[in-house]
Amino acid sequence: MDERRSHLYDVHVELGAKMVPFGGWEMPLAYPTGTVAEHLACRRDAVVFDVSHLGTVRCEGPGAFDAVQATLTNDLTKVGPGRAQYTHLLTEDGFVVDDIIVWWVEEGSFDVMPNASNTSGVLGALPGVDVTSERSVLAVQGPHARERAARVDPRFGEVARNRVVRLDYAGVEVRVAGTGYTGEPGIEIAAPNEVAERLWRALVGAGVTPAGLGARDTLRLEAGLPLYGHELSLTSTTLEAGLGWVLGWNKPTFRGRAAVERERARGPRRRLAGLVSAGRQPLREGAEVLFEGRPVGSLSSGNYSPVLERGIGMGLLTPGLEVGQAVTVALRGREVAASVADLPFVAKES
Repeated sequence: MDERRSHLYDVHVELGAKMVPFGGWEMPLAYPTGTVAEHLACRRDAVVFDVSHLGTVRCEGPGAFDAVQATLTNDLTKVGPGRAQYTHLLTEDGFVVDDIIVWWVEEGSFDVMPNASNTSGVLGALPGVDVTSERSVLAVQGPHARERAARVDPRFGEVARNRVVRLDYAGVEVRVAGTGYTGEPGIEIAAPNEVAERLWRALVGAGVTPAGLGARDTLRLEAGLPLYGHELSLTSTTLEAGLGWVLGWNKPTFRGRAAVERERARGPRRRLAGLVSAGRQPLREGAEVLFEGRPVGSLSSGNYSPVLERGIGMGLLTPGLEVGQAVTVALRGREVAASVADLPFVAKES
C-alpha cells in the first residue's frame, strides 16, 4: 500500500529533508543540518515538527463525554473543557492499544489524537469521525517556542500548558494545545490544510528550526517518555511503563479495568527502567540487558543522547534493579557497560 503524504510534503522536499515511511505515512526524518543539530535546537531555542501523521478522531454531541470517559483510562473530571489530557486505550486484557492525547475543545467536543497507525483502532472504540486528512498538525517545541510562535500570532504565545483554544488564523479556525512530546515547553497547532504551508513558513520565518522525526524520538527518549510501539504495546501494560497516574481508579469504569486491577493486586511483572552507557556508544532497541550475567530483559528504545553525550535506553526489565547498579547491554556480539539510571535522563518541563 502506498504511504500517505502530509499536506506539507513538498515543503519538506524543498528544504532537503530525508523522507522515510512512518506509520503508513512518508514523513521527514531529518533536514540537512542533521538530527543532533535539530535536537539541540529544541533543547536550546525552538523547533517545528510536522506531526500531521497523528490521527484526529472528532467526538461530538451529547454522548461524547460519556463515551470517552467510559472507554479511555484517564479521568476527564480531573480536567475540563479547554484542557488536554494524556490517556491510554486498552484491550479488555489490559494491554495498551495506544497512548493518546485528548483535546477537550469545549463542552461536548473532543479531538482524540491517536498515533499514526492506530486511528482505526480508536474509531472502533469511540463514536467519532476521522478528520485526519482535513488538517495539518505543527508541533512548536523548545524553551523559546511560545516566544517565537507569538511573532506569528501573539495569541500562540498565550496558550498555557495543557490548555486547548480555538483561534482564527488567516480567516480559518485553528485549534491550539499546550502539548508536545519532547520534554520542552511548546504548543501544537491543528490547522486546516489550506493554511498549513503559510503557517509553517511563518514559523520558520520567525526563527523556528524545522526538525524531523529523528530528533523527535531522541528528545522524547531523553525526557523518559514512553511511546507506543516501544514501551507501550499489545504485549505491555500501563503499570509496567510506570504510568499508573493515567488510570482513573475513581471513575466507574474504563476498558480493561478488571485486568489492570488484577495486575495491580499481584504487581507488574516488569518495570520500566532507564540505562546509560559508560561511553558514547548508542544503545539500541531490542538489545538484551544482563545483570550479574543473567538476562533481565531487553531495550524497548535506545539511541545516543546529544545532551549527555552518552548512549541511553529504556526497557521493561525485571523488577528490583536499583539506580546506579551496573549492567551490560549486548550489542552486535559484544557487551557494553552501562548502569541503571533515573528517568527522565534530561529534566522535563516543570
